[in-house]
Amino acid sequence: MPKVSLPQSLHPDLPLTALAPMQDVTNLWFMKVIAHYGSPDYFFTEYFRVNDTSRLNRDILAAITENDTGRPVFAQMIGESIPDLARTARELCRYNIAGVDLNMGCPAPRIYRKNVGGGLLREPEKVDQILAELRSTVNDRPLTVKMRVGFENTDNFYKILDIIARHNIDLLSLHGRTVKDMYHGEVKYDLIAEAVSRVDCPVLANGNINSAATAISVLTQTGAVGVMVGRWAIANPWIFKQIRQALRGEAITPVPLVEVRNYIDRLWQTPNSANIPVRSRVGYLKMFLNYIALLVDAEGQFLRLMRQTQTEVELLNLCDRVFLTDVTKTLALAPYSKG
Repeated sequence: MPKVSLPQSLHPDLPLTALAPMQDVTNLWFMKVIAHYGSPDYFFTEYFRVNDTSRLNRDILAAITENDTGRPVFAQMIGESIPDLARTARELCRYNIAGVDLNMGCPAPRIYRKNVGGGLLREPEKVDQILAELRSTVNDRPLTVKMRVGFENTDNFYKILDIIARHNIDLLSLHGRTVKDMYHGEVKYDLIAEAVSRVDCPVLANGNINSAATAISVLTQTGAVGVMVGRWAIANPWIFKQIRQALRGEAITPVPLVEVRNYIDRLWQTPNSANIPVRSRVGYLKMFLNYIALLVDAEGQFLRLMRQTQTEVELLNLCDRVFLTDVTKTLALAPYSKG
């Protein structure tokens, strides 16, 4: 089967960038926010859960049907029922998607215990069957895979890479940790480099790409066609723009904390915020601030005080004090080390 070409990137002269799919984060609104500060080449939706009774989630679908960012959006699926994955892929292909993406990397125990997401890495034979069926179903646009280097160890790594090569997958996003590693420990960029030389499709390197400098280093180490950034794009939505500046050898434009305060307001003012209880909204914003704090305050004082706030007023007043008091302060270009 001939290769399907990937969507055009924003800057064909530069390596690709992608926003990693993150459940409960990378919805339509967050994609719009990110696009405002400097869009990646590709977006991926939160995962559509697939089983024998599943229907396309309307909120996730909105990230495709109502997306005005001008960037391609890949529809991500998670599941292990082969007929239902094929059915869902067919349904998704009726929409304006850049391609269909299979999640084989989610490290949440409640997910992998159901033998989906990262749980599939324990069963290369099952992966082989799923990809064979999906490849015959998705034949007029890209079929992509997001995975980790293994479940508990990397015993199946090469076997699964060979399966990916055999089924003509169009793009592999590879997080250089195992499922059991979650988000801890060293990222095995050397294994991403091995994947680059073993599969015949483009590979996006993923895992702890926390700054433009790290992105350059990872691209050099791995030979990947690009990088996929997840949690650090929450901390710094300017990261894709900064990566492009670094790739061109330009100085990275500093981001004043006043601008970060505006970003926090955008996150706070989601379109459906009026229907969300304030307590839930405060919790939602804290989820983002947990990451932002790591680029704002080396001592961790803001993080501690932010977590103690109870109300909307307390939280936003604290943000005003930290982000608006000194107009010369800028967002760190990389996270402060904990040591």
